[in-house]
Amino acid sequence: MKRCLSVLLLLALHSAAFAQVKLARLFSDHVVLQRQKTIPVWGWASPNETVKVSLANQTQSAQADASGKWLVKFSPMEAGGPHQLTASAQSGNVSVKDILIGEVWLCSGQSNMEWRVANADNYLEEKKDADYPQIRHFFVEHEVSMVPEKELKSGEWKLASSENVGNFTAVGFFFARELYKKLNIPIGLLHSSWGGSQIEGWISKEAMLTDEDLKAYAQNLPDNWTDADAILDKKTRASLFGDDKINPSVDDEKKYTAANYDFSKWKHAGSPLGQWDWKGIWMFRGSGYMARMVEVPAEMIGKETTLGLGIQDNLNEIYINGELIFKGVVKGVRKISIPANTWKAGDNKLVIKFGKMVEPSWYGLGLMGTADDLYLSDGALKISLADHWKIMPSFAEKHEYLHSSNNVGTTIYNSMIAPLVPFAIRGALWYQGESNAGRAYQYRKSFPLMINDWRKQWNDDFSFYFVQLSSFGGYQNSNQGSNWGELREAQTMTLSLPKTGMAVTTDVGNPKDIHPTNKQDVGHRLAVNALKFDYGQDVMHSGPMFESVKFDKGKATLSFKYVGKGLTAKDKFGYLKGFEIAGDDKTFFYAKAEIVGNKVVVYHPKGVKPVAVRYGWADAPEEANLFNADGLPASPFRTDDWKGLTIGNKFE
Repeated sequence: MKRCLSVLLLLALHSAAFAQVKLARLFSDHVVLQRQKTIPVWGWASPNETVKVSLANQTQSAQADASGKWLVKFSPMEAGGPHQLTASAQSGNVSVKDILIGEVWLCSGQSNMEWRVANADNYLEEKKDADYPQIRHFFVEHEVSMVPEKELKSGEWKLASSENVGNFTAVGFFFARELYKKLNIPIGLLHSSWGGSQIEGWISKEAMLTDEDLKAYAQNLPDNWTDADAILDKKTRASLFGDDKINPSVDDEKKYTAANYDFSKWKHAGSPLGQWDWKGIWMFRGSGYMARMVEVPAEMIGKETTLGLGIQDNLNEIYINGELIFKGVVKGVRKISIPANTWKAGDNKLVIKFGKMVEPSWYGLGLMGTADDLYLSDGALKISLADHWKIMPSFAEKHEYLHSSNNVGTTIYNSMIAPLVPFAIRGALWYQGESNAGRAYQYRKSFPLMINDWRKQWNDDFSFYFVQLSSFGGYQNSNQGSNWGELREAQTMTLSLPKTGMAVTTDVGNPKDIHPTNKQDVGHRLAVNALKFDYGQDVMHSGPMFESVKFDKGKATLSFKYVGKGLTAKDKFGYLKGFEIAGDDKTFFYAKAEIVGNKVVVYHPKGVKPVAVRYGWADAPEEANLFNADGLPASPFRTDDWKGLTIGNKFE
């Protein structure tokens, strides 16, 4: 009897604790609340319970709904603090301290927004200028959900200091620091980004249903992860085999290691280093096969050789020409001894079966290490194996899909944006697009759709400033075309929406690294947009933007907006670079360009009669050097509307 009463008492106490009044996680110690706008505050209590909420000198009351949620709205306040927020009800009390009223900016996008101050240029110097207790940062953890979530699972507000700033969004911090120095007003950074994410993950299902391209996708969204995994498995098999009905059996996969098996149609991986997630096999977790041909010279045949295979700490089976020559686990950098006369002179088939990483377990399929760890050597001769690999996951063996950013559209929005609504903000900063470059034409619609979606969810036409894609990849010509050029064009077209601005960054990129480390200039170029349009300062917010073209006598004369104090060529010799022209045959040639007053005149010395001009139309147009005297680069552009590379590529 006593035990029964104890259990009942524990259940009663648990129920009371669960129902106790609480604030949404965003309203925690050190929070920055938006000045000059209505301040919504919400939380949970017992169903239908009356909650009294106080902030500074204001008090509001609300009744919790049947689910226990309540919301109050405080009148706009001016910058200042610290204040205290309290919520009290019959079920309990809760309070939050050190609240500042200031400017709140939502920082979102993919990895270049997520990029931390610790990984940006001159981190040791930046730490010396990081003690700003009125700049605060809230990081939203990576989560996905099939339905809109009401609350975050974790997160807290951190004060900017030399100790904490390394984990802040670099773009966001450099933006905030410039604003703080010029406005002397508290700045809150609400940071919700995810590396590698596609824009479709950030759009609500409600918004997708309004778009002709995304409507069918939204209508067929799964409502559970089991169904979502089955759909992704089907898509993965379709991409690898050309037919989603092909589903290899155990017997089928046993043939993969045979001497006569043809693996030439497997997925091309190039280097085996890195996760397969980024090689077109998204979030697959299970066993897999990696293969390539190895040309072995005759002088190696009679010698014992060493096979360098990087780092992969699960059970491996290594087959050479159909023969199993090694089975086991090797931790660290693997150097496998191969007996003499195992290889034959000429072409050899090397097939490796392996599982996902044990440590770190999230890594999945793929190798770690460096290109120097991949080789075949007899001590005197060394053959690099750092490229030309094919890969194939095992569908016959047990496998699963990690629930991550790009498995299902809308799921990032559900977990990482929906719980933030309607927290008052001044505006949003967005750095994303790399993962959508293959669908650049569709981005012309999906990007504005997302902006309008968020504004609708917040019921606020807040400012929205974004970063145009930087320079990464090749410097191809316009005859070859450029996905990234088309994505930049889609971003530029989005400026037609009200209260938007764009930071051009092609000059501060890194053609060899998709993550350029100069985030200071990026933050500054976003900041000048906010300083001009949100805070009324007299600053130039943009580099030159193409406005019109006039063709006459074999030359093209280009006019620009945002010339400011004048156009300039950022080149020690004073020459403009990055321009191409084409005639009626649509064949482009690199062209000469000169600044004449506030215009640019473009022509070809061999007399090509231009009908179209392009500037910076490449993945990495690092040499494009038209600026205004305020130090801001011109946006890449084209005067034609000829068919591009990404027309017809749709999100599925």
